Amino acid sequence: MPVVLTADIVGSRRLPDRAGAQRAIEDTIARVSAEIPDAVTAPIATTTGDELQGELVSVEAALSFTLLVRLALPEGIDLRFGIGVGDTVRVPSAGGDIAEGSAWWAAREAIDAVDARARRAVPSARTAIAAAPSEPPFVHGMIRMASAYLLARDEVVTTMSDRARRLTFGRCVGRTQRELAGEESITQSAVSQALAAAGSASLVEGYRRLRAGW
Repeated sequence: MPVVLTADIVGSRRLPDRAGAQRAIEDTIARVSAEIPDAVTAPIATTTGDELQGELVSVEAALSFTLLVRLALPEGIDLRFGIGVGDTVRVPSAGGDIAEGSAWWAAREAIDAVDARARRAVPSARTAIAAAPSEPPFVHGMIRMASAYLLARDEVVTTMSDRARRLTFGRCVGRTQRELAGEESITQSAVSQALAAAGSASLVEGYRRLRAGW
């Protein structure tokens, strides 16, 4: 069951340093890919304009990858994600193979849906997932559950401070509160308080459960 990812930059035209933002995004993608190398089957790379695309091993891997990326991005930079489940094909081209198929169409549907959702009812929305119509009913049921999780998760991450996101990222990838305190030049107690205030425990536990799923 191929799972693909399409991403674009939130408010890319309003960024004061578009080139610097692009470098920061690519560095973040590389950092997360290094943390969970078994998640990615085709590198997440820039395609055109402010869009990125890649392929992952499973829905759980895609949900984990997108969480870590959002947590690791520097303040003022954010991505919008569309995750698609379906079939993929490679179309030969003189400029390199072109990725197509129902998974990619589903990812495009998902990213359009999350953009519309953020503009209207749920401003914090950043991630959506969709399956191709040809996928079996159990897949569509899984997608509905994942969609509900993403709405709640995006709300928590979007409202976090930059420091809270860094600390939550660190806890997800296994760093201790003492290590994080040293990196932030604060006390371990301050780390604990910041994580608690941000609601990080649910994200970290959710990430660990997802990580065990592939």
